[in-house]
Amino acid sequence: MQKQKDKLADFGALLEKKGLKLTYERKRICEEVRRLKEHFDADGLYERFKKQRERIARATVYRTLPLLLECGVLQKSAGSSKRDFFERTSSKGHHDHMVCIHCGKIIEFRSDSIEKAQARACEGFEFKLVFHDHRLFGYCKNCQ
Repeated sequence: MQKQKDKLADFGALLEKKGLKLTYERKRICEEVRRLKEHFDADGLYERFKKQRERIARATVYRTLPLLLECGVLQKSAGSSKRDFFERTSSKGHHDHMVCIHCGKIIEFRSDSIEKAQARACEGFEFKLVFHDHRLFGYCKNCQ
């Protein structure tokens, strides 16, 4: 896994390329995202800063997350609602999600057979896959 300083440097390089500055707020958002081990959404991240009495605007969080996504600090993830959920990139590599529609629990899994089926489907339609988000919705063991 790439070290936090390297990820922050990647983020800074992307911002510079886009003519943006690595402000205190953007740096704090990047650092906080790298610390999180669970899935999160923009509002949840904003609430974390609010509880820590950090003066980071909700709009700044919303505008910064796509930049962190673009430079590989985080990736889109599963959630139990229509909002975008994220998770930090890690050595876990690619994985998919099962989402409990009752309690919101997210179960991560990897299936070589699903990956191979997706590759065959893309090949059959001459489709170049860049990213996929595979989520299964149902009831976890505790909610059945």
